[in-house]
Amino acid sequence: MLISVEHLSKQQNVKEIVNDVSFAIEDKDKIALIGVNGTGKTTLLRILAGVEHYDSGSIIRKNGLRISYLPQDPEFEENETILYQVLHMDKDIQEFEAKAILGKLGIHDTSAIVSNLSGGQRKRVALAKALLKPCDLLILDEPTNHLDNEMIEWLENYLIRFSHAILMVTHDRYFLERVCNTMLEIDRGKIYSYHANYSSYLQEKAERESILAAQEKKRQSILRKELAWVRAGVQARGTKSKERLERFQKLSEMESVKEQGSIVLDTVASRLGKKTIEIEHISKSYGEHVLFQDFSYHMTRNDRIGIIGPNGCGKSTLLKILAKDLEPDSGMVIHGDTVKIAYFRQGCEEMDLSKKVIEYITDTKNEIKTLEGTYSASQMLERFLFDSKMQYTPIGRLSGGERRRLYLLKVLMQEPNILFLDEPTNDLDIATLQILEDYLDNFPGAVIVVSHDRYFLDRICDKLFVFQNGSINQFIGGYSALMELGKQEKEVKEKKKGTKVQVIPRMTSKEKQELEEMEEKTSSLSEQLELIDEEMNQAGDDFTLIQELADKRAVMEKELEALMERWLYLEEKKEEIEEAKRK
Repeated sequence: MLISVEHLSKQQNVKEIVNDVSFAIEDKDKIALIGVNGTGKTTLLRILAGVEHYDSGSIIRKNGLRISYLPQDPEFEENETILYQVLHMDKDIQEFEAKAILGKLGIHDTSAIVSNLSGGQRKRVALAKALLKPCDLLILDEPTNHLDNEMIEWLENYLIRFSHAILMVTHDRYFLERVCNTMLEIDRGKIYSYHANYSSYLQEKAERESILAAQEKKRQSILRKELAWVRAGVQARGTKSKERLERFQKLSEMESVKEQGSIVLDTVASRLGKKTIEIEHISKSYGEHVLFQDFSYHMTRNDRIGIIGPNGCGKSTLLKILAKDLEPDSGMVIHGDTVKIAYFRQGCEEMDLSKKVIEYITDTKNEIKTLEGTYSASQMLERFLFDSKMQYTPIGRLSGGERRRLYLLKVLMQEPNILFLDEPTNDLDIATLQILEDYLDNFPGAVIVVSHDRYFLDRICDKLFVFQNGSINQFIGGYSALMELGKQEKEVKEKKKGTKVQVIPRMTSKEKQELEEMEEKTSSLSEQLELIDEEMNQAGDDFTLIQELADKRAVMEKELEALMERWLYLEEKKEEIEEAKRK
């Protein structure tokens, strides 16, 4: 056993996070902590990682337990390089190993200063740090945020092969399904454990809630009968009557089983005419970096379009151009007269943290008309799990996920007929995503979404704009269909080459020897690079020599990069073989 939690309780901002909960984490457990935003998932991770205190109870950790923790908002030494941030925490981490992992996460310039990085880049550097640190328990808070689809699939395979325990918070349901074998659900201060992957958890949860509902129905039936008996007058019926009264009292005091809070969204939209958004031959570049060229498309009223591609390819830029927040270099975007766009942006808009929740919404609208009737701002907040008490809470006291949910409500209350969603799944809990998906099913307008959430793309989109090598290709179908097509095309190419796909990989003696020698080779190359740097510093004004050394250095850097890629491939292959043997 790695960690034993006994009777743990924690309150934060007058909110109960956990109340008298007990559970354990065993070696090789791969646990997902799930629950509605604001229930305390991040706080509980922080407690288990040892960076936040709890009110009562006990946490017993195995002697010498090594924990690696990826926080939601990582902190760095701002004036240091990326490579320094990763290497300085453990002397046993090799530079080539760090560069290989960072490369897989899209971080190639390891000499860059951390203070110059975007929020997404910082999160990926922090993820690399967490993965590289030797540990018995890996704690990850939203590890797939800010990763593109290729990175997510790499991380998924990495964690599947990871031989120690994992505890994570994530909204990515495909990730949950494939990586985790245990679900810890936090709900109103209690924790429910399911030894299952995500799909099995959903089934077991439905069964548990069905049993609880039946028990509650039975309790209410008994309570009604006892109430009728009490009202009939029992004071003169002796000892047995006294016992029955006590039983009635106990039944009355039992806490009723309430359904877990859920969000209800009704379709709200303005009328959309035949002419929506017409995209005519648009192009966009930044310097020599071409994002896309000569892209055209005429949107229909019921379009469900997903925009996919690697980080930095221009997905968010395309949305901004379509919203007319940004001008293309050439071409034009034409909006129909009835078009009313609501834009759910990647990061929450700037919020006045002193403003009350209800004030934030009423600044947009006091009421909206739905299919069921007219609802006030307060009533809509109730539907978004902001009860009457929370509505008068300052925004600064909300969790990051709760602020994101509040922002979503504000966007939808604008009654749009075209929705732009830029990474809507970041920091939203699964319950909110499920209801948003149901809402979009019935939304009488067009939806364009930028997302790396594979499940969400499959659930919502029937058409994809795929960024690839400076162009945008259109694909009819969802994300999984696109991946399946790519897989089939790869298999056809391999068959044409006369090669066979190995189901179980094998490592040749040559590869084994190569892997054993890899550390010595990379160390030698790193030392040579350091010597070249010293020679360049000592060259003074001898520009001819400096140029020769610079050319030599560039060649060696490419050699080192190729070597690191080869090392990562061999390591992954070795782990796959070991995993196959264990099975």
